Amino acid sequence: MTADQTPVASHLATPIVSSSRSDEITDRLITAIAVGEYLPGSKLPPERTLAASLKVGRMAVRQALAVLVEKGLLETQRGRGGGSFVREQWGPESDAPVQRTLSARLDDLRDTLEAVGWLHGTIARAAATRRTPDDIARLRECLTGYRSAESGRASQKADEQLHLAIGRATHNATLQSLLLDLESRVSISAPAHLWGSPEGMRDMELRALGDHDRLVTAIVEGRADDAGRIASEHVHIDLELIEAALARSLATR
Repeated sequence: MTADQTPVASHLATPIVSSSRSDEITDRLITAIAVGEYLPGSKLPPERTLAASLKVGRMAVRQALAVLVEKGLLETQRGRGGGSFVREQWGPESDAPVQRTLSARLDDLRDTLEAVGWLHGTIARAAATRRTPDDIARLRECLTGYRSAESGRASQKADEQLHLAIGRATHNATLQSLLLDLESRVSISAPAHLWGSPEGMRDMELRALGDHDRLVTAIVEGRADDAGRIASEHVHIDLELIEAALARSLATR
């Protein structure tokens, strides 16, 4: 039995979570917000969902969320539609948690994102081979949606919808499931991609728009090899954003 699980015989007792485990989850959530997995105004998933994503008990998540509220990164809203909402992306105390988390995970993140890039390439090639007229119409619609979206949360959501549409154009549920599993190892918010900090965000979004435009064109025209190459290279943005966040955390310490 782990430290954050309560024995059946003592179900009325308050679960005890080791401080080190709680601190680790706190650092992970602070980092998720700092790198733009959840942008200001975004609602975090329920405790149960976060606990499943992070593979920890709900009490560890609850304690971590309380710390983020105390630090001013989150605010809690009650009632219908309530929950934990991002208030600030990078607070005065974010540097150390971001540095600890990303330094410890960097090699694994690089390895995982390399695999994500290859799988994105495979999916784009399959989409270029198997897309239907309905898929083409949806891809063009999603591209238009991304192009017209406001910077920040709206662009992040439009990006998510475009990549999901590319996945569906493969007509292969296994490929889509494998990609979600891999991306979930990088970002708690998957299939949404991390979006970086406000500094340079718009430049990143415009760069991604160029990639999206070329990628959708290649898929629509059935140029599988070009689509695969563009999709694989597009994933480099995620690693660049992670490395930029780590550099920022180190520069201000």
